[in-house]
Amino acid sequence: MPTGATTSIDVLWIALAVFLVLAGLGLAYALLRLGLAFGQLSRTVRRAENEVLPVVAKAGGTLDRVNRELDSINEVTDRAVSAVRAAEGAVRSLSRALSGPAQKLAAAAAGVRYGVSSFLAHHDLDEAVRAAREAAARREADLAAEMEESEGRPGQGPPFPPAA
Repeated sequence: MPTGATTSIDVLWIALAVFLVLAGLGLAYALLRLGLAFGQLSRTVRRAENEVLPVVAKAGGTLDRVNRELDSINEVTDRAVSAVRAAEGAVRSLSRALSGPAQKLAAAAAGVRYGVSSFLAHHDLDEAVRAAREAAARREADLAAEMEESEGRPGQGPPFPPAA
């Protein structure tokens, strides 16, 4: 083969060499850009770690302090509930202690009123005493029933009417 003459296979080899050189340069450029992008991503992640982790740590500390405060508030409310229950028990005991004599006194007053009224109407002492005893017994029974209702029974709600 003469040195000055080129054949079509030589042209194809030259074209292939140029193509591979250009492909290599393109691939090198792409890999360089990819490396730069990964470097930027790495710096961004480091910055985010440096800025976000302290914020997360502070938020965790704040949540711990809030939880401690909520625990102390829980203790206060538990003590308040205990105090209210103790006061309720004392009021119920006092109410029971005073309700008996108050019922007797109200029954006696009702008996005296009915007895005097009956005596003035009929001028019969025996009838007046009987009317007084019946009125006293009725009044005492009515008051006992009212006290049972006011104490309320479990599951029936509060012993007083709801506010309007």
